Amino acid sequence: MPESIFADVVDARLSRRRTLRGLLALPFSTTIFGGWPIGRAAAGADTPSFDFEGVAHGIDGTHHVAAGYDADILIRWGDAIRPGVPAFDPRRQTAAAQRRRFGYNNDFLGFVPLPGDAGRGLLCVNHEYVNHELMFPVAERGRATRARVDVEMAAHSGSIVEVARGDGGWRVVIDGRYNRRITALDTEMRLSGPVAGHPRLRTGTDPSGGRVIGTIANCAGGITPWGTYLMAEENFHFYFAGDADGKKESPNYRRYGVGKRTFYDWGTYYPRWNIDREPNAPNRFGWIVEVDPLDPSAPPVKRTALGRFKHEGAESILNGDGRLVLYSGDDERFEYLYRFVSRDRVDLDNRAANRDLLDDGTLSVARFSPDGKYHWLPLIFGTGGLTPEAGFESQADVLIEARRAADILGATRMDRPEDVTPNPRTGKVYVMLTNNSKRRADDRDAVNDRARNIWGQIVEMAPAGGDHSAPGGRWELLVKGGDPARKAETGAKWHAATGPDGWFACPDNAAVDPSGRLWVATDQGRNWARASGTADGLWAIETEGAARGLARMLFRVPVGAEMCGPCFTPDGETLFLSVQHPGADGTKDFAPFARKSTYEDPATRWPDFDSGLPPRPAVVAITRKGGGRIGS
Repeated sequence: MPESIFADVVDARLSRRRTLRGLLALPFSTTIFGGWPIGRAAAGADTPSFDFEGVAHGIDGTHHVAAGYDADILIRWGDAIRPGVPAFDPRRQTAAAQRRRFGYNNDFLGFVPLPGDAGRGLLCVNHEYVNHELMFPVAERGRATRARVDVEMAAHSGSIVEVARGDGGWRVVIDGRYNRRITALDTEMRLSGPVAGHPRLRTGTDPSGGRVIGTIANCAGGITPWGTYLMAEENFHFYFAGDADGKKESPNYRRYGVGKRTFYDWGTYYPRWNIDREPNAPNRFGWIVEVDPLDPSAPPVKRTALGRFKHEGAESILNGDGRLVLYSGDDERFEYLYRFVSRDRVDLDNRAANRDLLDDGTLSVARFSPDGKYHWLPLIFGTGGLTPEAGFESQADVLIEARRAADILGATRMDRPEDVTPNPRTGKVYVMLTNNSKRRADDRDAVNDRARNIWGQIVEMAPAGGDHSAPGGRWELLVKGGDPARKAETGAKWHAATGPDGWFACPDNAAVDPSGRLWVATDQGRNWARASGTADGLWAIETEGAARGLARMLFRVPVGAEMCGPCFTPDGETLFLSVQHPGADGTKDFAPFARKSTYEDPATRWPDFDSGLPPRPAVVAITRKGGGRIGS
């Protein structure tokens, strides 16, 4: 990308850097991408700072948005992102066409503004996985052909699309110069950091251990202060065929679930997805991938210093000393919460200087104490038992087996830590713990205090002195999910004024708006009928003042869908949301349907409601009728 274009982008993104330098002197951290500290943070007299009338609990075949708001479909699976692509026909899918179309199951959303126009930007979107039963007609289901496998791989990973706001709302700019697809089929990536080139990452097709094709299971993510897009690799274990037993990496693979089962037939046609043919292949996944959306020619980079586990997301904050601090949860029952602190400071005047900033720093894992304190335990080779006696020969080994290293350090086993969202206004950090139905009564602790927890909770962390690089800080539970009217059964914790529609279950993704308010997306999966009896949605929740713990639902998804990816434009006037796998989860418990949903017989045909089309994952743009900030 020409330096002149880089300069324009940097000027637009960092025009407030003088203000930022002043804020860095404050006793808490801030960031330039989560919104600036404006508006009121605390509510008074039990009155929350958001002013909309909440959507009621319920479940049906379509979406619902709060009165006074519009919810427009921006882009769906199969829509073209490049010129000259034919109209979408799900009965005639090809990999070549899918590489020029929006991918399946959109999850994380990130917005990178473009210079010169406040109503233009790049939407960075993860495509986590595919639902065969809803994506393909019955004649193409069953054991996959290579052609179908190629379509599946082309529908994974990510999309970068230019979007623009006009009189008719937001639209995709089909001929946008930055539009591109990142796929599991053929996008080459570079490995960097302490693990790059390590023998445990070398394969027959990559004897250097420095290059890899594709990224998978891309759940949540993040946007860095210099405008790059972070794609988290989560449930990578589902993609690998073969038997893990009897191999050198067997203990490592068992710890991550590799070899137990596969959801895909990719290993039949591609050795890189078959551990019997490429025994080191799974070690090349489970990382965070950095993508420069402003340079389509630049290969994505897997940053190994951030550790290998099932990353839900990769949200960051610029610390008071100028270093980047990145938080990530390992989304599985009884797994851990991690933090990475960069060695070097972010250079807000020179974007290129941050190109490899994520390759050096300290990865730590969290331990929570019953006295309301938490501590970060560094994952550093040669310390804390991470030694050759424990099977670690280098820092690369520690990062490849981050879970086992965290086991040895005695980190706190959490109830599925998913998104971890810093609030740049208050300096606090919010951890979404989604649920843990396998926690026993004799295995509870202060931060995970419910057995058979199907409702989840949100942990609020306050770093000591507002310093995100500090060794620890204090924690407390913001809310405990579930119906407060059934508190004896659920153990729910909400504000005392919470009504029958003012609570949720299974917090998953989160975002902080430009006014510093927390928004939470829920994911109950197929267990929605037990967890809440209602569909997932997007909630505003008060975190400060007398109204702390009050919540309202702004948007509700159709049956079988998951709410993902809340993302605000910098002015706070648009909220982008991901609706993933509509018509998929728990449709047997949906009384009007009461059976498994398929391509031919789906529980809903959202968002098109066309008898010739299956349900399609889609991105929704929420705006306020007449304009103005969302929720204010």
